[in-house]
Amino acid sequence: MSATGQSGRAGRASRADDAGRAGRADDAGRASRADGRRLSHADVGALQAALAAEQAAAYGYGVVGSHLSGTQAESATADWVTHQAAADKLDGLLAAGGATGGPAGVAYQLPGAVHTAAQAAALAATLEDQVTSAYLDVVARGSRDLRMLGAQQARAAALRAARWRGTTVAFPGLPAIGH
Repeated sequence: MSATGQSGRAGRASRADDAGRAGRADDAGRASRADGRRLSHADVGALQAALAAEQAAAYGYGVVGSHLSGTQAESATADWVTHQAAADKLDGLLAAGGATGGPAGVAYQLPGAVHTAAQAAALAATLEDQVTSAYLDVVARGSRDLRMLGAQQARAAALRAARWRGTTVAFPGLPAIGH
């Protein structure tokens, strides 16, 4: 997983650099998209945060998958691919809006040590919670298309978290109160 992840991140970083050179923002601080619609600074910030969450999740799934076997390892691989594809889509949306997505980090700080399959599954659920949270900010943004994207991706991440956790939470992506 990690070798492919490295080349995928490098490809996204290269495309982000190209998009950054090609992209322009007008004086109002809004990026122009190829279809003539504009992304506000808040839209760009929310998309960049979702991109960062997707990139971190892709990295994290490399760790998750290395501690699993059988169908769990297959699920981790599928989720890893899903996060890479989502990051590529966000990169494209940002580039179309004249903005640049941040390149993926070389490494990320994990929330805890992972030595067992149970810890790997817990990490996967945490990664999905973080992705859900990032997409909730996209839901709060301007255009209908961005709200729909955010809602669909938040739902998908919440369902993946529930699969890894074995149960659902009341408000996926939001911190629990009183625990």
